[in-house]
Amino acid sequence: MTRQAIHSDRAPAAIGPYSQAMRSGNTLYCSGQIPLDPATMTLVEGDIAVQARRVFDNLTAVLEAAGGSFADVVRVGIYLTDLGDFTAVNAVMADYFNQPYPARSTIEVSALPRGAKIEVDVIAVLD
Repeated sequence: MTRQAIHSDRAPAAIGPYSQAMRSGNTLYCSGQIPLDPATMTLVEGDIAVQARRVFDNLTAVLEAAGGSFADVVRVGIYLTDLGDFTAVNAVMADYFNQPYPARSTIEVSALPRGAKIEVDVIAVLD
């Protein structure tokens, strides 16, 4: 099995011992992204829609670094500190994905790194 670490300067650097993404064969496993501004490594300010958009922009950068896009994503994991934000996150997600939509889970968690309100990870299958 070959593994290739994927990195984009347009996404936040890892804040722990992990890669932004790992490619194995044609499968890409993207680590969870929180709404960090990649230039400042600080959380973006704003409501859940602003934070979700930053997360999906960060994932865009990682997917593109691997030669992919959201069209290649087969599974999404969304972690929210408040499930009351579910509808707003759905609206943002609809701006990034087209049908057929990937499989997804949305889970409420008690806390996320750096006090973020949202974290998202994805799995993609690349050509």
